Amino acid sequence: MKHRIGFNALSRKSSERKALKRNMVTSLFRYERIETTKAKALEVRRMAEKMITRAKVDSVHNRRMIARDVYDEAIVNKLFKEIAPLFTDRNGGYTRILKTGNRLGDAAEMVILELVEKTKKEEKADKKAAKDKKAEKKA
Repeated sequence: MKHRIGFNALSRKSSERKALKRNMVTSLFRYERIETTKAKALEVRRMAEKMITRAKVDSVHNRRMIARDVYDEAIVNKLFKEIAPLFTDRNGGYTRILKTGNRLGDAAEMVILELVEKTKKEEKADKKAAKDKKAEKKA
């Protein structure tokens, strides 16, 4: 029977599992979308959604609670300043999972885990515009 099985152990020891989740959550907040297996995505989603909910209220306590798992201070700031404000009117459901098919090597079900709302990518647009201006000046 599968009663009272609270989480997927992902065939790892607890320290390895904790490190995996921390790294994947950090990558999710850095790149706003990651490709992984379905089992890992479901576990990472639980952790990420709890962090986003906590980040909606910017307090010292909440920052310290999130900094326990996300070691990169820049990502913590991005979570509190850019990502969490996008979800102030949403009560959960901050991420989505898109199925992409099976992996060739072992036929594991692969998915894309991404944030529902995207942060603005003005920096890339500015860089592209600057590059176009340079090209026009040379021509």
